[in-house]
Amino acid sequence: MIDFAFLPDDWRGFALLWAGTYAVLMAIYFGLGSVLVILNRRHPERRIQERTRSTRDRKDIRQSVIALALISVYVAGGLFAQAAGWTLFAVGETTVWSFVGWLVVSFVLYDAWFYWGHRAMHTKFLYRFHELHHRSITPTTWSNNSDSLVGASVEQGYFLVVPLLLPIPPEVLILHKLYDQVTGMISHCGYEYFAGPGARTPWPGLCTIFHDQHHSNFRCNYGNTFSFWDRWMGTLHPRYDGLVQRFETIGKDKAPTSSETGR
Repeated sequence: MIDFAFLPDDWRGFALLWAGTYAVLMAIYFGLGSVLVILNRRHPERRIQERTRSTRDRKDIRQSVIALALISVYVAGGLFAQAAGWTLFAVGETTVWSFVGWLVVSFVLYDAWFYWGHRAMHTKFLYRFHELHHRSITPTTWSNNSDSLVGASVEQGYFLVVPLLLPIPPEVLILHKLYDQVTGMISHCGYEYFAGPGARTPWPGLCTIFHDQHHSNFRCNYGNTFSFWDRWMGTLHPRYDGLVQRFETIGKDKAPTSSETGR
């Protein structure tokens, strides 16, 4: 298990964890974002929407830098709370099997947290706190974290709250957040590179099309990691599975038409 004993057991320890978390998330944001921008320019055939590309990059980047600072508070706060012993349960010895088990548990829990929190943000009362994120109808990789502080809290507060309640190993929390940041940026990039059988029925996986349809249609595809909740609650876009299957043929056949993508 990761040992945070080297950290001061006061606000300085939290500050160091926050600074480290923020630095890593910012490095991923700008590093992966730049790679995706270059990749997208080289593969126009993989573009999902035909709408004019968003011109909000500077605004999205500025808001993302702010939101990531708050998200880092939640991630660092959960880790620091565990290190300080402020949790309901102490984290036990981490084995390979317990690591894998807790990672699966965390993914499933977070998907439920995200689905219901995200869906709540689309209600009339709360949408004002999420509207900023949806100003990008054609999302870009820079828009992943462009949300209000309330919106960021609803979707990312998991990384502070759950470690207080469950003995999830810190290694799992760290890996989960890294995965979430990377896949979140890919899911907003507007280009499909990962369409495959595992991203459509009967499998629960997702690809970029899933969240892209959420931005272009607003009231569908609320999930984050899996399609379970959207399928169960009837909020999956009716063309999702078919469009994934159609994008699997890119490089083998013609690209999907606008009528097929629902653009």
